[in-house]
Amino acid sequence: MQKMSNTKFKEYVEKKVRSTIRKYTLFNQKDKILVAVSGGKDSTVCLYILKKLGYDIEAITIDAQIGNYTKQNLENIKTVCKTYEVPLHVISFREEFGFSLCYIRSHLKSKGYNYSSCMICGVLKRYLLNKYAKELKANCLATGHNLDDEAQTTLMNVFRNDFQRSERQGAKPGLIKTAHFVQRVKPLYLISEEEAKKYSQLMEFPVNYDICPCSVAAYRRQFIKILNEFEEKHPSVKYNIVKFNESMQSNLKEKEEQVIETCESCGEPSNNKLCKACVIINEMKNKEDIKPVSQPSQI
Repeated sequence: MQKMSNTKFKEYVEKKVRSTIRKYTLFNQKDKILVAVSGGKDSTVCLYILKKLGYDIEAITIDAQIGNYTKQNLENIKTVCKTYEVPLHVISFREEFGFSLCYIRSHLKSKGYNYSSCMICGVLKRYLLNKYAKELKANCLATGHNLDDEAQTTLMNVFRNDFQRSERQGAKPGLIKTAHFVQRVKPLYLISEEEAKKYSQLMEFPVNYDICPCSVAAYRRQFIKILNEFEEKHPSVKYNIVKFNESMQSNLKEKEEQVIETCESCGEPSNNKLCKACVIINEMKNKEDIKPVSQPSQI
């Protein structure tokens, strides 16, 4: 990308987001958009730009209670939402499940379930985001996933030979429209990690640029390193990976109508009798009674 003034750069990013929304028909001015925010740069940039573009937005954050890390992130996103007058819904792991993320992981590990923190966090957060997006009657759920995230996910799916997940990727992920799922959208789909960070810094957003302490050993971090090294030598490789996946998807035959089953326990969508979130929580409570950690003060 050629060098440009700070003002021109911000306009460039905003124009690219606007173009992505139109190109992939993510949503329109009449839609109610729930923006999933973490207190990090990407979701904060997404929230701000959608607000600036005049969309009807509200914010939702899932607090996994990872010590000072999530505590500071929560304070940051509260500040941002207050500054730009965006309603914020705070959902906590303890209030929903009775336990913090770290407690869930350690307890499951003691019972022989070797789940990573990222896997547990991802499953439970997606579960809560979809659940509350429906309750809040949102037309879509916007996330801060950027170009780097999408390229990493595509490469991970290739390494895992996970074709089904690759099919569901994209700026407007998913194959089937159903009332069980609120449509997820990615306004930063074509914005690189570097661009999002620079935009956030220029706007002086109060965000934490450090990685989550629970993700230090995450599988994804290996792909971040691989792709960043390739990008230095071969510019646009991340973009090319994303566009390749799009081209592959466009050549696939139309999916036949499928029936979405629901979890027997909670009623949320699931391919099995129990959704993965309920499996995790049931594994927590299996074989022995455990008392939830003390409830935090009301946020």
